[in-house]
Amino acid sequence: MKQYFRRAVCVGNVTNKPLSGKRTRMRKLKFGFFSCGFSNENVLGMEIIMRKSSRKILTAAFAVVAAVVSVPLSGQATGNVILAEEPLAGITLSLDHHCDTVIQTAQEDAEQARKEEEQGQIVVSGGLKETVSAKKEKTKTPDTDRMKLHYKNLGIADVDTYLNVRAHSRESSDVVGKMTKNDGCDILSMKKGWAKIQSGKVKGYVKAKYLLRGDAAQKKALKVARLKAVVETETLNVRYLPSTDAKIYDQISEDEDYTVEKENLSEGFIKEYIAKHCNRRDTQGIDRDAMYDDLENWVMLSIDSEKVFVSKDFISIKYKLNHAVTIKEEKEEPSSKSSSIVDYAMQFLGNRYVWGGTSLTNGTDCSGFTMGIYRHFGYSLPRTSAAQAAHTRSVSRGDVQVGDLFFYGSGSVSHVALYIGNGQIIHASNARDGIKISSAYYRQPLKIGRVM
Repeated sequence: MKQYFRRAVCVGNVTNKPLSGKRTRMRKLKFGFFSCGFSNENVLGMEIIMRKSSRKILTAAFAVVAAVVSVPLSGQATGNVILAEEPLAGITLSLDHHCDTVIQTAQEDAEQARKEEEQGQIVVSGGLKETVSAKKEKTKTPDTDRMKLHYKNLGIADVDTYLNVRAHSRESSDVVGKMTKNDGCDILSMKKGWAKIQSGKVKGYVKAKYLLRGDAAQKKALKVARLKAVVETETLNVRYLPSTDAKIYDQISEDEDYTVEKENLSEGFIKEYIAKHCNRRDTQGIDRDAMYDDLENWVMLSIDSEKVFVSKDFISIKYKLNHAVTIKEEKEEPSSKSSSIVDYAMQFLGNRYVWGGTSLTNGTDCSGFTMGIYRHFGYSLPRTSAAQAAHTRSVSRGDVQVGDLFFYGSGSVSHVALYIGNGQIIHASNARDGIKISSAYYRQPLKIGRVM
């Protein structure tokens, strides 16, 4: 870099000796150009900005040369040495001025380059500046890189509760599905205030005014998309702890996507989790050292309000938006009362989950939800899911009817949902999802109970 700088600016030799108060006179003529003398401090300042200021420096250098060759010299030149030792009138002053200007400009550009480097600016071809924030690159998470939602024309349900998806673009058309708040869809076409959409397996029409589109939809997606585990086998065991030696907590289904609570597990996290949530029986028979060594192959899921662990070998993990659920009538004709119960329950789809709550509009938990629905029709149910399971009459899977209650848990009942037909339930799931629709067998029911 030093050698390049000397050729570009001085076109000759640069002294490394400090100047002693007087400016070094020009003594040599090399390749037809005068040499200039510079101090160490001058050279250091200029060398810093070589790449940035090469054009400016070359321009200044050529200006110096032009000034020299354009003025007649009063001394005789033999070879490449100037014989006259006296200052040349006008030329020394002019060259001194040019050298001072080059040095000052170089030092100023060096300081500007330093500031721009700190701010993350780099110079690209053509002299244009392109901002590259190093801090942003460092804070850019792998999650952002993985967020590929695969929507050609994204729409997001902009509603407080749910949005009906109809078979045709008219209000009187049958409802074929429902989108809840922030569900995603592909907008296939737009016509007269209706949008034809595809969301999950549901295809139909929604009122376009209830969809976020364009940039608004993209920005919303970045906020509401969640890391999901997609089961790649028919059923999959989930466990109390991240080890095949741990007890089986439940079985989950390929019909449902499950929220990833924590993807990258650490030994410290698991030790803290065991201390807070597990008893001795939960850890019996587990080789803890082997478990800690294998944590990279496990992930923690959230199922309703419960935390479980599953092997990564049988799932894929990706960012997804929730999607619409299919709504169909049962082949067998349900009783008018059970149908009314389902219709009433569906009014609260998308409302809040609140642990210990019993308000269908302001927040309820799972048993508060089923208790509130049946209370509206004159039936009294106990407060907890376990008590409701004991209160109802058991029925087989082959005999299930609309309005029956599905009870879930590990060993004992801890969750309850209302069957709405077509292999689906509605339930107050957790604080993240609120009141939602799921596959009736998204986990294995311990009991199916009938109230009426």
